[in-house]
Amino acid sequence: MRSRENVMVRREVMVERIPDGTPFALEPGTLAQITQALGGSFTLYVEGQLVRLKGRDADAIGQSVPEAPGLAAEGQPADLATRVWRLLATCYDPEIPVDIVELGLIYRCELTPMDDGNTHVAIDMTLTAPGCGMGESLASEVADKVLALPEVGEVKVDLVFDPPWDRSRMSEAAQLALGL
Repeated sequence: MRSRENVMVRREVMVERIPDGTPFALEPGTLAQITQALGGSFTLYVEGQLVRLKGRDADAIGQSVPEAPGLAAEGQPADLATRVWRLLATCYDPEIPVDIVELGLIYRCELTPMDDGNTHVAIDMTLTAPGCGMGESLASEVADKVLALPEVGEVKVDLVFDPPWDRSRMSEAAQLALGL
């Protein structure tokens, strides 16, 4: 059984409606329930609908910014490709408590050296449903997180729908987590 934490909005804050991604403001005094706090953001249940609150606005609901997992395992520095994949695994579908790597939403992640010594990262990703309005939001989160790595100079994230996503792309761990 999942527990939900009740919270009250303390200041006006912008959120995105799930699943269409429409931005709107929550007013102070609004009651909400945290249904998910993963990957640096919150999914809230507010007045009969789900919304996504960016982690940087955690104070608006009296929370701390959720920490993303570390990028190096056991204190060892990881190569850039490994760190990029670990960052991708800190991005979560706002409706499903599984990261986008385990869901099988990343189709390609290619690193190319640039002339200035930095790295260009090209990512092809998909969504669990082509009509999902959260696609641009997820793609922006992916790009922002990867671009924050010091060696990365450019990031290009393309949303693709061929081949279409289906459950067979999920890892075994994701299927177990979702009871499939």
